[in-house]
Amino acid sequence: MKITNVMIAGGGTLGSQIAWQTAFNGFKVIVYDAFDEGLKRSKNFHNQFASLFLKERGAGQSEIEETFDRLSYTTNLTNAVNDVDLIIEAVPENFEIKKGFYTKLASVAPVKTIFTTNSSTLLPSDFAALTGRPDKFLALHFANNIWDANVGEVMGHEGTDPKIFDRVVKFASEIGMVPIPIYKEQNGYILNSLLVPFLDAAGDLLVNDVATPESIDKCWSISMGRTTIGPCAIMDIIGMRTIYQISMLWAEKTNSEAHLKRAQYIKENFIDKGKFGVESGEGFYKYPNPIYQEPDFLK
Repeated sequence: MKITNVMIAGGGTLGSQIAWQTAFNGFKVIVYDAFDEGLKRSKNFHNQFASLFLKERGAGQSEIEETFDRLSYTTNLTNAVNDVDLIIEAVPENFEIKKGFYTKLASVAPVKTIFTTNSSTLLPSDFAALTGRPDKFLALHFANNIWDANVGEVMGHEGTDPKIFDRVVKFASEIGMVPIPIYKEQNGYILNSLLVPFLDAAGDLLVNDVATPESIDKCWSISMGRTTIGPCAIMDIIGMRTIYQISMLWAEKTNSEAHLKRAQYIKENFIDKGKFGVESGEGFYKYPNPIYQEPDFLK
């Protein structure tokens, strides 16, 4: 089962990373976003990644040029899926948005195309019936930043064809990920089943005025042997919009007031002020040189 052409749906932080990583590893990639602004943002990300790969990851100029040659962009969904073998959906973490996207996608994508979702919380079975090809639908979830946290969690649903599952596991390896097969549907997969409660605990400390972001991150980093960043820094990397969407999703799903309070805190203190995290240059910290990277931060 050959995979040559890949479409990434969503030009946000993680979608842009997936597109770049896939193109860098030799696949033709088309980035689809419903809005011109989304494509503009994705192109800006790709220019940043090019500089990063040249300066810090040992890439040569010819490799960067070839990567750009393999990338294209469109807001036309029909054109985007014209001859693609694999789609990786990375649209906002909102059930209704994803539902609408798969309904449209099913009507225009070729029969051969494998659909995957990068959803961090929703399950493949939530959308399988909408895809028109439940046997060719499963999750392929990436962590942020994907070239450092290079895992690719692969999770099917009861109707996923085992051969398709195995092919996506192989694809994850082909683009430089360490495949993590998951054999039973689980909200949050492995990574977010571990990470989300950790971030929620940090959110509760903030919402309830227990401690500052710096104190929370210092306490965690020092206690864990100074080898890992704290939860507030992690939230900046993930992006405030994604943190908000996930909190709202769980607030609606579980009728949880704690999730709603965390979502409101993120919206009022960050999103409404244009502070989206690393991508905008400010979240809990200011970038590109956050204070948690300074030698004296943990003293």
